[in-house]
Amino acid sequence: MNKAQLVEAIADKMGGRQQAAEAVDHVLDAIVRAVVAGERVSVTGFGSFEKVDRPARYARNPQTGERVRVKKTSVPRFRAGQGFKDLVSGSKKLPRGGEVSVKKAPKGSLTGGASATVKKAAAKKTTKAAAAKKATAKKAAPAKKTTATAKKATAKKTTAKKTTATAKTAAAKKTTAKKATAKKAPAKKVTAKKAPAKKSTARKTTAKKATARKSS
Repeated sequence: MNKAQLVEAIADKMGGRQQAAEAVDHVLDAIVRAVVAGERVSVTGFGSFEKVDRPARYARNPQTGERVRVKKTSVPRFRAGQGFKDLVSGSKKLPRGGEVSVKKAPKGSLTGGASATVKKAAAKKTTKAAAAKKATAKKAAPAKKTTATAKKATAKKTTAKKTTATAKTAAAKKTTAKKATAKKAPAKKVTAKKAPAKKSTARKTTAKKATARKSS
């Protein structure tokens, strides 16, 4: 059965061929989009569609037998549900009239068809993204405050270091100036008083005495 035959098979139940074709297109489109996005589409009793990643590997060309390296890729996979398996194996019989009965999906499973599954998955993603953004914002805010506080503390330490260095420089300059002033101060000259000449007076007295003797 191809797609056209599938549309014809459900045309009577859908109210016309056009409605059946649109329904088939919408279902297939929703399944494909969900699987490409990495979501798992599950229809209870029928099966599930999912995306599977295959790592890089070596394979053999069936025609030549040559070993060929196959790149990493992703492939779609369909797993039949237990109800579908039972009907195919013959353990359960198909009803002669009406549709195949499908068991109700348990709580927490994907229900409501492929389109509903895609919508629910998108809603979950949006909720998770919003929660992640809030958590990131909360974590970032304290980090920013801590960074600002650290910067202020560093600035204060730098200012204190500069002030201390300036004070040391000023003290060193004062000490140098005092030393220079002490070196430049002139030494006081000591003036020695001249002793009076006693010898000339003694000579004059001796001459006077000799003159007096001669005259007598």
